[in-house]
Amino acid sequence: MTLWTPRPHVALFGTSADPPHRGHQSILNWLTQVFDEVAVWAAENPYKEHQSPLSDRAEMLGLLIKTLPNANRIGVYQSLSDRYSIHSITRARQIWPTAKFSLVVGADLISQLPKWYKAEEIFKQVEILVFPRPGYPIQGPALTVLQQQATVNIAQPPQQYNIASSRYRTANCGQIPDDLPPVIRDYISDRHLYPCLQKPPAHQSPHQPAHQSLQKSTQLSAHR
Repeated sequence: MTLWTPRPHVALFGTSADPPHRGHQSILNWLTQVFDEVAVWAAENPYKEHQSPLSDRAEMLGLLIKTLPNANRIGVYQSLSDRYSIHSITRARQIWPTAKFSLVVGADLISQLPKWYKAEEIFKQVEILVFPRPGYPIQGPALTVLQQQATVNIAQPPQQYNIASSRYRTANCGQIPDDLPPVIRDYISDRHLYPCLQKPPAHQSPHQPAHQSLQKSTQLSAHR
């Protein structure tokens, strides 16, 4: 007699994570409560300028996972990272041969998805899970077009964070947001990944000795 085993439902979530912040933390926490397993990886986005190496971003995702209550349901699968999602899906199928997959995307990508490389094949193999993102309405003609080609679900997280990783890469040094999880801020500070998280404040006296400037910068980074 063969026992029936239910198919695991796996969420596939590739993200730039440059750096990962509380928004990523919230999304990942929600996914672990809905899916059997969650596969996340640091992705190279050809349309973005990345500041930190891929290996550091993957490491930060691993640290972020450890802060989640259901960390046992999620893992960093860096081998899935690829410019083309269809390749990531093919590799995921090798890890979970019988799984049902949901590809996690932000609301800002709804209009782009039908134009992706081998989009038709992607839509045959996975469901699309759209996460709300402030400033990007989900309902509209673009969603209608996508729903005609793919199975689309809309995530309903209890909380949304209006945060973009680019804020940490492009903000003035005196305007760096203070919403990074402490474990990520410590990693960034230790490896000097984002210069503005290391520099002293702009109002510092130009006559302050160099060794005092460095000491003050380090103290600020550790207590933000």
